[in-house]
Amino acid sequence: MAVTAGMVKELREMTGAGMMDCKKALTATDADMDKAVEWLREKGLATAQKKAGRIAAEGLAKVLVSEDGKSAVAVEVNSETDFVAKNEKFQGYVAQVAEQAMETKAADIEAFLAEPWKFDTTKTVNEALAGQIAVIGENMNIRRFAKVKEDDGFIASYTHMGGKIGVLVDVVTDVVNDEIKEMAKNVAMQVAALKPLYTSDAEVSADYIEHEKEILLAQIKNDPKESQKPEKVIMGIIQGRVKKELKEICLLDQIYVKAEDGKQSVGQYVAQVAKANGANITIKGFVRYETGEGIEKKQEDFAAEVAKQMAGN
Repeated sequence: MAVTAGMVKELREMTGAGMMDCKKALTATDADMDKAVEWLREKGLATAQKKAGRIAAEGLAKVLVSEDGKSAVAVEVNSETDFVAKNEKFQGYVAQVAEQAMETKAADIEAFLAEPWKFDTTKTVNEALAGQIAVIGENMNIRRFAKVKEDDGFIASYTHMGGKIGVLVDVVTDVVNDEIKEMAKNVAMQVAALKPLYTSDAEVSADYIEHEKEILLAQIKNDPKESQKPEKVIMGIIQGRVKKELKEICLLDQIYVKAEDGKQSVGQYVAQVAKANGANITIKGFVRYETGEGIEKKQEDFAAEVAKQMAGN
C-alpha cells in the first residue's frame, strides 16, 4: 500500500515521532498503522520524540586518546539534568559514542548520526541514541565531535570537573618524554581554565581585529574625556587595547597559570621546557568542549508555576 501524507500525519499524532521516522515506519511495515507504531516503539523513536522538546544542556564532554597518542577525539553528549550526566549507564553510553567517533569517516554530525552504530550495526547512531533516550528517560543529544591526528608528536588530554570540560592539545615535538608530556598536560589544563579562542595571534583574522578596533573607537568617541584626545593618541590607545585583548584570547600569549613570577607566558613556558629537553616543540592547536556551552538553559520559576496552577490557568 502506498504511504500517504495523511498516514504520516496520523502516525505522528499517535506517537509524537518525527515526520521522517513516521514515513520510514510506514514504508517498512507496508503502511500498517499498528505495525508502524510497534516499529517506532521498538526503535525507541516514539518515546524519544516526545522528549525532544526538552532542553538538553547538561551532559558530558568526553575525550579519548589512542594508545600511541597519535589520534584522539572529543565528543559532547547532552542530557537534560546533571543527575543523569552522573549516571553510570549514561557515562558508559558516552564512552561508546567516543569510540564510534574515533573510527568515523563522517565530516559532520549529520553524517555521523546516519552511519551504522558500531555496537549494533542493525541500527544507525541516531537510532541507538533514540533507544538510550527511551531507557534513560530524558532527552539526549550527540551535539558535536572533533578528531585530532598528529604523526609528528602526540596529543595530550585533560578532563575537568568529571566531564564538564574536555580538552585536547596537539603537540608537535621531536622528543617525547615524561617532562614534555607533563608540559602538554599543563597546557591542556590552561586551556580548560582560561578558555582561549585561538592558539596564537597568527590565527586571528584581520577582519576580527578591524571589528574590535571599530568597537573600541566607538567606545572612545562615547567617552567625553577620551574623545578629546588627539587622533594619534586615540589610535595608540586602540592598538594597546587590541594587543591586550589578544594576549587574553590567544593561548600562547596568555600568562601561564602556574608561572612563579606571574609574568611568564604559555609560549615562554613551552620554550623553556623545549630548551631543557633539547627538543623542538610547537603547540599546533587545541580542542576545548564545555558541556552546554552556548545552549540556552530553560529557567524554571517554580513559584510562578504553582501560582499559575492555583489560579486555574
